[in-house]
Amino acid sequence: MFAQFFYYLKRADWILYVVTILLVFFGLAVLYSISVNQEVPDLSRFYRQVIFAVSGIALMFLFTSFDYRFFNSYRIILFAIGIVLLLAVLFFGQTIRGSTRWFGFFGQTFQPVEIVKLFVVFFLSGYLAKHSRQFFLFRHILVSGAFVFATAILIALEPKVGYAIILILLWFIMLLIVKVRPLHLIVIILTLAVLASLAWVFVLEDYQKDRVMTFIDPSRDPLKSGYNVTQSIIAVGSGQVLGRGLGLGPQSQLNFLPEQETDFIFAVIAEEMGLVGVIIIISFFSVLIYRIWLVASKVRDNFALFFTLATLVLLAIQIFINIGMNVGLMPVTGIPLPFLSAGGSSLLVSLVTIGIVQSALVRSRA
Repeated sequence: MFAQFFYYLKRADWILYVVTILLVFFGLAVLYSISVNQEVPDLSRFYRQVIFAVSGIALMFLFTSFDYRFFNSYRIILFAIGIVLLLAVLFFGQTIRGSTRWFGFFGQTFQPVEIVKLFVVFFLSGYLAKHSRQFFLFRHILVSGAFVFATAILIALEPKVGYAIILILLWFIMLLIVKVRPLHLIVIILTLAVLASLAWVFVLEDYQKDRVMTFIDPSRDPLKSGYNVTQSIIAVGSGQVLGRGLGLGPQSQLNFLPEQETDFIFAVIAEEMGLVGVIIIISFFSVLIYRIWLVASKVRDNFALFFTLATLVLLAIQIFINIGMNVGLMPVTGIPLPFLSAGGSSLLVSLVTIGIVQSALVRSRA
């Protein structure tokens, strides 16, 4: 058993392992700097994140030795479990600050939307692998879209509109990869535009509309809806080239910057480590995306191909949206920065996903 485990590890992409672990450690360092220099230091969240990081890295190695084809065989069952989880959290989940997104276990919380994202990737990858040469038929677009939109609607009800949009974007980009007909593409774009207009009028709450309007004009309400973005931009700019130093950023340490451990951790990095820190982080993410792309070029079956491409697209969307909202280029949507933002659910699922990508690679090499 152990011989087989090490056999697979030796054939994995160790550059992908290393850059992933470096991102996790980078996030832990920033979280520690936020926690330790407060007026009353509280390291409890940092210690929890360390536990999740160690557990997630162990799972990443473990899932490398797990046969990724299992997830293709049981993708329908996993997708159904995901829908049940989303329905259950709406009725039985914990409500925190007006949102019902969490299950509580022994004093800890778990966001099912994180693992449901992965289940959607399994389903979509399997469906595309099975019907990729038939997507000139509009019914395959409708079927795949129906499953994704059903999931997105349940996620939006939590409300977690940002994740719902990410899943729809993922579906749309994967359709571009399988090259649907131009006429069908036009129909999809027009339909999405109509749905977005209807959502603006009938679905989005006032605070969500304020976030979009603030994105267009951050100065329209600097003390309320525009406060987060304004403070984030100040933090990013104040870091200059070399940064203020770990634990010495006034915006983060004096709590001007809200949600600094999660949504706005990139702003903390820019403030405390400056342009140098930003370049390092973006370089790490670039290497991560490139190595996953290399894995996609080496796998030998369609499910592995679409899974690695979907993982690449999902990570790229999250990175772009999070960094974009930190510098005022995107509306604030509550999307964490992968591997860096505090949050056990997001970190565990992200590391497991990298493990499954490695599983696809080592079995292709084997």
